[in-house]
Amino acid sequence: MANGKGVVSIPASGGEAGLNRYLSEIKKFPILAPEEEYMLAKRWREHNDTDAAARLVNSHLRLVAKIAMGYRGYGLPVSELISEGNIGLMQGVKKFEPDRGFRLATYAMWWIRASIQEFILRSWSLVKMGTTAAQKKLFFNLRRMKNQIDAFEEGDLKPEAVAKIATDLGVTEEEVISMNRRMGMGGDTSLNAPLRSSEDGEGQWQDFLVSEAPLQDEIIADDEERRVRHDLLVEAMDSLNDREKHILTERRLIDEPKTLEDLSQVYGVSRERIRQIEVRAFEKLQAALIRLAGEQRLLPAA
Repeated sequence: MANGKGVVSIPASGGEAGLNRYLSEIKKFPILAPEEEYMLAKRWREHNDTDAAARLVNSHLRLVAKIAMGYRGYGLPVSELISEGNIGLMQGVKKFEPDRGFRLATYAMWWIRASIQEFILRSWSLVKMGTTAAQKKLFFNLRRMKNQIDAFEEGDLKPEAVAKIATDLGVTEEEVISMNRRMGMGGDTSLNAPLRSSEDGEGQWQDFLVSEAPLQDEIIADDEERRVRHDLLVEAMDSLNDREKHILTERRLIDEPKTLEDLSQVYGVSRERIRQIEVRAFEKLQAALIRLAGEQRLLPAA
């Protein structure tokens, strides 16, 4: 399927000019209506129709490009990020089950991001595949966190910035300092050729999809993802008994959470007992969400 009939591919050479042509070409593919997407997915799944699969892939290539652009700050060629994202998209199409009730963009988005992130991790020698989930989270969120707290200065971060990032991402301050220094060095120069920009040029790749307005398929994906997550939460809540459900809702799922003291008076038990019930209910809810997400194949396999 990676070489499926009719799927647009990025030129192997040609630099920015070749990438520009590719980005212009994929804009020509219309976004599929829900009914058309469903029928194409059924044709691919039930009849192994490669033409249908190609149409599904091509209609989501702009989504891949949009997601890939968000990772260009890691110094890797955008064409390679898009290529890896397209592999993830194809895997998503291959495993997509239209009868589950959600759109392809929602499901494929997980595969696209996972494929791009794994490629970046393989390409940066400072981040090995054996690193912890927290360190990977730090790697992919450090720039965003620095932007949020206006930590734009070169060199080491200020102590208060280090402390906030470490707390928010669940890593040590030493890991934040080390990662910031390594990323500031630019990684492996052989893998991180700088991306050149043009102030006056037209049609350059960095100008692709620069509008702040999200793509239509991205809007659909976000809406569908919220709906799917909401439905999963509602279903997962059924794993709790009435007391657990009420306490967890009052403590974590409303805008103005109740205090332990408030709920201890409602149930006539100690605050510590309410805390224990809350923790147990939250653990049960997490386990149920993971199980349900796995059953619906919303997450790529490890």
